[in-house]
Amino acid sequence: MSMLNVLGIIIFVGLLYALYKLRKPDTSLAKQVFIALAMGVVFGLFLQILHGGNIDEIRPTLTWTDLPGDIYVALLRMIIIPLVLVTMIAAVVRLHEVAALGKIGGSVIGILVFTTMIAAIVGIVVTNLFGLTAEGMVGGAREAARVEFLESRAPMVEGLTFAQVIVNFIPTNIFRDLTEARSTSIIAVVIFGMLFGLAALLVSREKPEYSDRIKGGTETVQAIVMRLVKMIMGLTPYGILSLVTYVVAGSNGSDILNLIGFVVASYVALAIMFGVHGLLLSLTGNNPAEFYRKIWPVLTFAFATRSSAATIPLNIRTQVDELKVPPSIASLSASFGATIGQNGCAGIYPAMLAVMAAPTVGINPMDIGFILSLIGIITISSFGVAGVGGGATFAALIVLPAMGLPVELAALLISIEPLIDMGRTALNVSGAMTSGKITSTFIKEGV
Repeated sequence: MSMLNVLGIIIFVGLLYALYKLRKPDTSLAKQVFIALAMGVVFGLFLQILHGGNIDEIRPTLTWTDLPGDIYVALLRMIIIPLVLVTMIAAVVRLHEVAALGKIGGSVIGILVFTTMIAAIVGIVVTNLFGLTAEGMVGGAREAARVEFLESRAPMVEGLTFAQVIVNFIPTNIFRDLTEARSTSIIAVVIFGMLFGLAALLVSREKPEYSDRIKGGTETVQAIVMRLVKMIMGLTPYGILSLVTYVVAGSNGSDILNLIGFVVASYVALAIMFGVHGLLLSLTGNNPAEFYRKIWPVLTFAFATRSSAATIPLNIRTQVDELKVPPSIASLSASFGATIGQNGCAGIYPAMLAVMAAPTVGINPMDIGFILSLIGIITISSFGVAGVGGGATFAALIVLPAMGLPVELAALLISIEPLIDMGRTALNVSGAMTSGKITSTFIKEGV
């Protein structure tokens, strides 16, 4: 390890200490996260300049600066399944009307799928306005390897029906799903939690002598789990500093410049969808500015980690504590939103790729038949993404072949994938939290 690497690590430790000194009662978590985000961007650029933009020379430094971020993400992933399971059980036990559970689930899923359909339309319109096309794009060794990888994974989605996707959601071995062994494990745990909570609710009604013990026990366990979540959330600024430093310092500027048009178009589409979320909130009597101010730390974490699933604990806690969404709604919207109807990964991204790939096989991307078919397939496949896992890549593997388009385009964008995926993940989480807030606005009875 060179002296420049040692210098970088020392400076990073100093930044961690500075963040620690910022932890005061009058300094909100959102403010701490924003400061950490700014620090990470500046420090990442500093490392680029210090090492002359040589990624290989920066990596020894990133090995250590990425450690707090890796630990933070690992702790969050540790708490996901216990949090989802306990919150779901406790929420159902507290329900006054069992029918409310069906209303909540239907509303959350309906909003997620509806916004994904809008996201597909936005992706189509923006790509056409920017005139983006895959014609003339040439891939190198990395791209060729990515094509081979995609082709090897394609059989996982070939012939996948909507009915099979639904069956995959049902837990056949809850202990296996508690280990997140399947791509649909989170939804399986949600379903088990609802059924377990429903059974506990029915027992408390059939045998009133058990009622207090059931409610007291679930509330006690939930309080302990939520306290653990709060402890982990206190590490958010340090995790953000580490993760953002890694993203900025490890980015390849030349690759980004080569495909800057797609990057800009992608973020324009993402910004429009954030506006759509705000409009839907406004139309349902909510304040979009206040909403985004309160969920800022969640979006920042999603942006830095590129993981909707890892964001679930912070998502649920923010909905309950900041947005005043009932736990039952918050748990369902956060869990379903991480796997169903992802506006960024399952909506905008495959729509943009399809429009870009269409001219390469002689299809007019402005043809109304093509557009309607694309919107329909994307809307339906937003369930299928959860069924096979892999986020945006698998969304592309489902949509592109279904439209008779080549999947190679997804591989050609490998260089800028992380940069765009950050924004997509933040939009996915925003969509999940929007569905939770809107649902809580209309569904009050029985919650």
